[in-house]
Amino acid sequence: MFQRIQLLFMMVIVLLLSACANEEDMDPTDEKEELVARTKEDVSTPKVIAENLQEPWEIAFVGERIFVSERTGNIVAIREDKVQRKPVRLNKNLSNQPEAGLLGIVFPKDFENVAFAYYSYQRDGTYFQRVITIEETEKEWAESEILLDHIPGGQFHQGGRLKIGPDEKLYVTTGDATNPALSQDLDSLAGKILRMNVDGTIPDDNPFSNSYVYSYGHRNPQGLAWDSNGRLFASEHGANAHDEINQIKAGANYGWPIIQGSEEKDGMISPVTHSGEETWAPSGMDFFYDSFYFASLRGEGVRKYDPETERVNLVISEVGRIRDVDITEAGIYVITNNTDGRGVPSDMDDRLLFFEWNPES
Repeated sequence: MFQRIQLLFMMVIVLLLSACANEEDMDPTDEKEELVARTKEDVSTPKVIAENLQEPWEIAFVGERIFVSERTGNIVAIREDKVQRKPVRLNKNLSNQPEAGLLGIVFPKDFENVAFAYYSYQRDGTYFQRVITIEETEKEWAESEILLDHIPGGQFHQGGRLKIGPDEKLYVTTGDATNPALSQDLDSLAGKILRMNVDGTIPDDNPFSNSYVYSYGHRNPQGLAWDSNGRLFASEHGANAHDEINQIKAGANYGWPIIQGSEEKDGMISPVTHSGEETWAPSGMDFFYDSFYFASLRGEGVRKYDPETERVNLVISEVGRIRDVDITEAGIYVITNNTDGRGVPSDMDDRLLFFEWNPES
């Protein structure tokens, strides 16, 4: 009798250990696929808002109008069913380097006809970017004032995102201009997140004296968003995968090209999450309720990062490369980026798409 009880007891222990082992050894891709499937149910099939866009880069909302910048040098305005494209008359010819052109645009709260823009140009065989104001007229936009010039450009990695923060300062992302050493050089504007007053002057409370530099050690940041507590986060292209989401702190060094991904070094900050060996190629980013949503180029979709669970889930796919994302109470707006020479465009690409939230989600 005792031997039977002992045998039964051992069988129970084995079953319990097996259950624990099975849970720990569960293939993480299975769990990821389940999460992706569940998250995709949060949004409906896409509605086309505008099509035949030319290498679009940024979405910006102003009242009932949606503006989209095109790297080819135009700004498209969409209102209800009307689409209007206006050229932007710039004082320098747009650079034709990869990832260059007319990039970020942003509009002040009191917008009437003057906005901010970031564009790439060439001078005597050298590539630069500048931050400017642009003024809208009946037929065009025109460069009206230079706020910051001579941001280094290169073969790749031009940065280009503009955002106005909760502090009413203008934030600018710049790439390393294909010269990684510049990211660690505080005298260079490359590989940085910059912060300025909207008149182009340097804020008194910037972390480095008489400098636009807000954070450094970046490779090619292309997304900026603030959470409900006013904390700034940025999406950044890694090298050979290891794309990053970073929480940005004033004066902090984010390590490129010395560290990336999960690597650590004293005095440098590692990302809050990264793609590992997978490639996202993250671009524009927005915050909605408790999560960040970011566009993915090579990763072809929109991904959702939950800071509490630290999970990244795919929420939109099967529309190709996505350059920017904007979230509203009604749903998710995205611009595809299939016409820049790196995607596979359909007949009507590129497009501004809207994904409505499902009522059950």
